[in-house]
Amino acid sequence: MNARYLAIDWLLDHSDVRREGFFDASSFSSYEAVFVDPIGISRHWTDTTAPGGDGARRTDPEQDRGFGRTLIRWMAKRREEADDLLKRRGGILVTRLYSRGEGLEVAAPGSPAERIDRYSWLPAVSLVDRHHQLAFPANARFVARRGSDVILERSGNPFEEYLREFEGRLRYAAVYQDLLSTPIDRFACVLARNRVGDPVAVEIPASEGRLVLLPPVEGVPPSREADVLAHAVGRSIERGPFVADPDWLPAYTLPGEDALADELSGLVERRDALHAKVEEVSARLEEKTRLKRLLYGQGRSLFGGAVAGAFAALGFDVETIGDLISLRSDEGNALVAAEASEEPHVGLAAYGRLHRELERVIADGEDPVKGVLVVSGSRELDPKRRPTQFAAEALRGCRAHGYCLMTSYQLYRLVQAASADRSKKALAALRRSLLETDGELRDVGDSEAA
Repeated sequence: MNARYLAIDWLLDHSDVRREGFFDASSFSSYEAVFVDPIGISRHWTDTTAPGGDGARRTDPEQDRGFGRTLIRWMAKRREEADDLLKRRGGILVTRLYSRGEGLEVAAPGSPAERIDRYSWLPAVSLVDRHHQLAFPANARFVARRGSDVILERSGNPFEEYLREFEGRLRYAAVYQDLLSTPIDRFACVLARNRVGDPVAVEIPASEGRLVLLPPVEGVPPSREADVLAHAVGRSIERGPFVADPDWLPAYTLPGEDALADELSGLVERRDALHAKVEEVSARLEEKTRLKRLLYGQGRSLFGGAVAGAFAALGFDVETIGDLISLRSDEGNALVAAEASEEPHVGLAAYGRLHRELERVIADGEDPVKGVLVVSGSRELDPKRRPTQFAAEALRGCRAHGYCLMTSYQLYRLVQAASADRSKKALAALRRSLLETDGELRDVGDSEAA
């Protein structure tokens, strides 16, 4: 038995999904639903046809051994199959939304050109009401814009559930616009928009079928995406296609309709308020736990940012200057260098950066500042079970020049102590103990890590 669904160049791992390429044999109209990822279609001509002086790619059907005409025939074949799938079979066609990409002009010298792009296989859909007409894809523009600011419309559409399932992993590569500014909401169900209101996911009715445009997702296993898509298709088949309400319909009400509408409106408001509260608390939790990156982070952005944030939590005025961190306070000023690695003994490279800068400060006659070196060795181990984390040469250098040397775990415990007692006196004492330490920091307070 043939698979119920066909995936064209879309990696979907599901027992009911047959996977093929765009130029393989299976007909779209033989399936209940077809999933198309068209991103690679244009490579069939961009990899073999060089752009001309004006940047356009062209091929001469009288010279290319049938290459151009074969592409045109395939586009026409797939377009007819897609049309039959939607309008005769009442099936569902799902395609990822990108820009149209680089096109190809097929024309002999002196003859009109026929242009194809990665969406030339889309069937024509014409929808009309008293005031507007939607001509798809003739008037459709897939404008190249990238972002992750995907806002779901809460329409109840099954494919919106697909988007909600992967919220946070949606990365749109194009937005839908109409050349004539036809209001898309009059004819189709907008599933999601970006923050400026451009549709990034749309379901367009085509007779009894549905044409669905979806943004790409990132970091989702093919089996999981296939399961969610198949579920959305199954639910979509069970419900009727989108039909816009006429302008006069609100004048016709049924008993109890207004009460249910009011109840639904109240529930939506409560849901939106709860969603906003969840986002607020999530942001506060992320902010609260960001300093834990001290214990495992690496690199200037992740580890360096956590180190800077930790010193800010101790009450220092913090400024990042290149690879170093400047600290200022009433108790004194300091320069900090930080280094994290899986290696057990680190700190020598960071010590060198710190020492060179402090030597420059002295040579330039600037006010002397304290040197502080923060290291995180064996960072994949539990911080309480790490061996000595700093290189012996770094320790000797810090002792000789009066720099403070500490591990990221010690800095983390200082932050814990500061969180337990935020009084000015307690914070000043913590800053003073750090600035007065020459060599390895040993006394980090009595607070134990949670």
